[in-house]
Amino acid sequence: EVQLVQSGGGSVQAGGSLRLSCAASGDTDTYKYYGWFRQNPQKGREGIAGINPDGIANYEDSVKGRFTISLDNFENILYLEMNSLKPEDSGVYLCAADYRPLIKADGTIWYPGGPSVRTPLNGYWGQGTRVTVSS
Repeated sequence: EVQLVQSGGGSVQAGGSLRLSCAASGDTDTYKYYGWFRQNPQKGREGIAGINPDGIANYEDSVKGRFTISLDNFENILYLEMNSLKPEDSGVYLCAADYRPLIKADGTIWYPGGPSVRTPLNGYWGQGTRVTVSS
């Protein structure tokens, strides 16, 4: 079992920055593949960033170049640095942990027309934190 406790988020104007954190505890030796997901009424829940234990990361196209996912393997804390925020980035952000990779190491999508970051089928989720970007 894994516990994921999120912090960060809030409200910011367009063009601003925020950082989200996700502290993991429990069986992190097994559930060592992490991702960030965004949920809003327009798109539902989508994976936006994922990272492997070796630091290889991948992103959903709309956040590439603006968001950075990182993992402190010593403290077991996952981060999402979000820059140049846009109103369409608004939503509830959730971190997740899985025992299988959420991204492909070669940076490609999982299948034609599919996501860069797959949704965990049997993973664990943080409690969610709201991000609101005003124009």
